[in-house]
Amino acid sequence: AILTLRECVSTYINKYQYTLSPSTVDRYRVYRECRFKNYMDKPIGTINWQRMIDDELQLVSEKTVYNGWGLVRPALKLVGYPVPQIRLAQVPVKEIPFLQPEEIKKFCAEIKSKSYEIAALLELHGLRLSEMKALTWEDIDLEHNVINVNGAYVKGEDGYVDKPTNKNSTSTRPVPIMIPQLTDALNAVEDKTGRVVTIYPSVLLRDVKRACRKAGVTECGNHSLRHSFASLCFFLGIPMRQIQEWGGWSNSETLTKIYIRLSASAKTQYQKNFSEFFSC
Repeated sequence: AILTLRECVSTYINKYQYTLSPSTVDRYRVYRECRFKNYMDKPIGTINWQRMIDDELQLVSEKTVYNGWGLVRPALKLVGYPVPQIRLAQVPVKEIPFLQPEEIKKFCAEIKSKSYEIAALLELHGLRLSEMKALTWEDIDLEHNVINVNGAYVKGEDGYVDKPTNKNSTSTRPVPIMIPQLTDALNAVEDKTGRVVTIYPSVLLRDVKRACRKAGVTECGNHSLRHSFASLCFFLGIPMRQIQEWGGWSNSETLTKIYIRLSASAKTQYQKNFSEFFSC
C-alpha cells in the first residue's frame, strides 16, 4: 500500500513516542494536524515537495515551516522513501532580550518576597523551566548550598509528566546557589515538601515581564533569565566550560556564538566572583 504523508508521519511518531520527550511528541502531533494540511492525506509518491514548502510559507513563518519539515524529513527516511532535496527559506535570527549585568540586581530587588521569587532566581542560576518545575525539596541541599538538578517536568498529550532526563546527559548536574537572595528565599519557606515551584508557566512569564517593567530594566520573559545567567557569567569572566557545567549545555556552539569568550582562572574563584557580585 502507498502511504499518505499523514500515515508516514504517524508511523514515525508511533515508533518514537516512548523515547522522545512527551512535549516533543505532543508538538509532533500538533504539526501533523496543523502543518501541510493540503498534502497530509496525499500519497507520498505524488507530492511536489517544493510546492508543499512554498505553499506553507504563504501561511506561516519560515521557522514554523522549518520545524514542520524537521518532522517530515526523518519520517520519510524511516519508511524508506528517498528524502527529497528541497529549498527552505532562511530562518531570521530572532534576538532574544535578556537582562544586562547592570540590570540584574535591580530585577532581583523588584522580585524580593514575591510569590515567583524562587522561580525567577532559579532561572537566574541557569535552570530550564522544565528542570525548575521538576525540582522537589529533596533536590535542595541548603546545608551545602547546592541545587541537584534531576529530570524534567514536561507537558505531554495527557498533561504534565515527570521525565527522568532532560534534553541531554549534561542536564543532570549540581548547581551551586550563588545568589544569597535565593538562599534566603528557600530558607524562608516553611513547608519544604513536594515541588519547590508550583507556579504556572504562563503566570511566571507574565510576572517576570511585569517585574522588568516596574524595575525599569529590559523587558524579557522568564526563559530569558537563563540567557541573562549566561550573559552575567560572561561579564564576570567565567570560562565557557564552567558555564556549560552550571547551565547543562551539551556543547558550546550557542554559548560561543552569542556570549562566550574563553578566560583562564580557577573554578572556585569564578564561583566566588559570581556570589560577590550580589553581596556588594
